[in-house]
Amino acid sequence: MSVAAEPGTNQSIRAGSRGTRFSALGIGVIVAIHLAALAVLLSTEYGPFAITLSLLAWAFMNCLLLSVLRRPAVCAALALALTVILIALSQFKFGILQLSLTFLDFLIIDRDTFSFLLSVFPQLQFRLIVAGLVAVPVLWLIWRFDPFRVRLRLALSGVGASAALIAAMAVAWPEQAWEPFQGVNHISNLARSGVVAVSRLASTGWIEADPPATSPLSLARDARAAGLPGLPPDACDSTAKRPHIIMLLDESSFDVTSAPDIKVPAGYTDFFKSADGKRRTMIAESTGGPTWYTEFNVLTGLSARSFGDLKFYVTRIAAGRVTRGLPQALQNCGYQTISLYPTYGDFLGARTFQKAVGVEQFIDMAEMGVNEDMQPDKFYFDQALKAFARAQSSRSPVFMFVYLTANHFPWTDVYRPDLTPPGWTPPGNTAEVDEYIRRQTMTAKDYGEFTARLKRDYPDQSFLVLRFGDHQPAISQKMLEPGIDQKSLAKRLMASDPRYYSTYYAIDGINYDPKNLSSALDTLDAAYLPLVLQEAAGIPLDPTFKEQKSIMLRCNGTFYACKKGAEVRRFNRLLIDAGMIKGL
Repeated sequence: MSVAAEPGTNQSIRAGSRGTRFSALGIGVIVAIHLAALAVLLSTEYGPFAITLSLLAWAFMNCLLLSVLRRPAVCAALALALTVILIALSQFKFGILQLSLTFLDFLIIDRDTFSFLLSVFPQLQFRLIVAGLVAVPVLWLIWRFDPFRVRLRLALSGVGASAALIAAMAVAWPEQAWEPFQGVNHISNLARSGVVAVSRLASTGWIEADPPATSPLSLARDARAAGLPGLPPDACDSTAKRPHIIMLLDESSFDVTSAPDIKVPAGYTDFFKSADGKRRTMIAESTGGPTWYTEFNVLTGLSARSFGDLKFYVTRIAAGRVTRGLPQALQNCGYQTISLYPTYGDFLGARTFQKAVGVEQFIDMAEMGVNEDMQPDKFYFDQALKAFARAQSSRSPVFMFVYLTANHFPWTDVYRPDLTPPGWTPPGNTAEVDEYIRRQTMTAKDYGEFTARLKRDYPDQSFLVLRFGDHQPAISQKMLEPGIDQKSLAKRLMASDPRYYSTYYAIDGINYDPKNLSSALDTLDAAYLPLVLQEAAGIPLDPTFKEQKSIMLRCNGTFYACKKGAEVRRFNRLLIDAGMIKGL
């Protein structure tokens, strides 16, 4: 007896078989992607806490994508690609800054930051295009073979549950100071930093400041009465003959004789003396880097620490939002203002930041005709001489901010041995410390030649030079406390131990005797340097700097730490009400 199939039965069986194969293939793809993600996370995360947090972050990414796309295979593939990209970016950042990726990197990324990356790594654009061309067809294939759909309610429940668990773990086990500097646990640290950033912004905003007063404070009344966005200059005669001003940022420089058992050449400490023979200490807000904290301090007279956990991005955050600054005050007194910036101007919004605080001519590395920021100090001194010569036609006094970079890390290699000063002999420390000191002697030699050139070429003009170390070098802990462990060091840094934050500042005159050094205290926070410079140049202080001088005198040269931050919070509120800090 034969069996005849009903019409359409074969097609139904074939369709069912094809559907089963598709489902099996879809399950296989989903499992493979999740196993690949697990392998990636286990290879970069260490310890039960970090692994658990990274898995929760993986679940959060998947559920968030599922709430939009509903297809688990496609969402897993996108989440895997995003995870790999984030880890690669974090490793890239750590390789440059010794700090892994944080949530704040994404809060403030903008056109300037992206332009900077493309200018430093021109091949990046090509790689992004190639990656996009490869990713699109792969995702299309996964989409085609993904037969499953996830309910929106289930996806949103996953988002909420994973986010709540991430937040609970981040609160229960707060991030320790040294963790972002370890170069591991990239995804878990990124997830935890998101909780910290959101909490910080919700509680204090971008910058610490007192609540608004019930009526405008005095500085705000002055600004509004003048009809200006900032404050009016205070009786500054812009036609008066004033010295040219050079502010010199001496990369990673401090007096190593403050460390025990360090040998130095004869006359080493003379470089750290001012024209009056005194050695003065500047307290920076960073150690071992980053330079831009001190850049922010000396250009605005404000504290980077006011931005709390966001301070790493202080110039990017302040760009276009902070207008109070030393260059602006000098412009009010008839100065031309110039900055010779040693890297690309898009770095952390430097160009926009400096323009907003009063820098008229911002000359970056590209405009100086080089493609590397680490140049001999003589290069930057020569650039300063050229910029000064170009500015002579206006017959106005010049303010110039000059950066030196030759003493930048690393010190494991001998930098430009051909520039070693004659007669140099290693003092007998470790090779790394001797290289650091050798570069300092190179700076001292080049600076001496620079000032001699100014005196020779411009005998009838006067110059005021304020130079300072922007922060201690990354190797300072090896000198200050040899053998200190990472955990103890982190505690010192979190407590702002002055041993690790002390550099130097010095005031020199060329055909000029500084007018008033009453603000040049023996030890001074970096944010007060604009006061020192203006008074030494005989420039009357505007109301904001007068108020800040009162703070300096009340607090004996301390700024942010005075009264546990109360003075700085009050001062920030004054500037906000005066319209000199906006949108923060």
